[in-house]
Formats: sequence, C-alpha cells, structure tokens
Amino acid sequence: MATQMTEMLKGTLEGIVLAILAEQSAYGYEITTSLRDRGFADLAEGTIYALLVRIEQRGLVTVEKVPSEKGPPRKVYSLNAAGRERLAEFWESWNFLATHIEGLRPGAAPAPHTNEGTES
Repeated sequence: MATQMTEMLKGTLEGIVLAILAEQSAYGYEITTSLRDRGFADLAEGTIYALLVRIEQRGLVTVEKVPSEKGPPRKVYSLNAAGRERLAEFWESWNFLATHIEGLRPGAAPAPHTNEGTES
C-alpha cells in the first residue's frame, strides 16, 4: 500500500500544501510538521522543500525572509492570489475525482455523468 499511497500523493501534494498555506503563512519545517500532525508521517522534508521551490517559481506564493534565532533567515511562504486560484482548481478537481471514484465502489450509487474534469 505504501507505494500506491506515494504515487497518489505525488499528484495531490501541491494542493495539500497550498491548503495548509491557505490557513496561515508558514516556513518549510512548519509545513512538514503540519503534514505529519495530519497523518502524513512518511513525507520526507526534502520532498516538501522541493515542492516549495516549484510553487515559488510558478508564482503561487509570496516569500518573505524572516530572521531566525538559529542560522540563516527563514523563508516564510504565504498564499497569493494565483495560489488561491490554483487551490480552488485543486478542490474542484478533487471533488470531481472523489465523487467519481467513490461511485466505482461495489454497491455505491454511480456518480452523475458530466464532462467536467475530463480535459487534460
């Protein structure tokens, strides 16, 4: 199951991190801790930091360097307008997929048929 979970997380981790940043600004370690507190215990810090670099490069967050008591300044990430838009798209896609996947379970009512969410 761990391999399947890892593969599924790859496709959703950006949205998960954006959702955490929608709650409050945070630096990398805080984001990692928040994820672990929410049950994502096996996530490597390096995975989160690489994702933060990508979302910063894509312009989804605002970054502020804040002095640290220990070492160099910390990069604090805040969700900006582009990030909020991307997060809204993530939730729309998530809802579509969750509804339609749930409809595949034996005994479940089939999901309503729509063409939404099927574009690549």
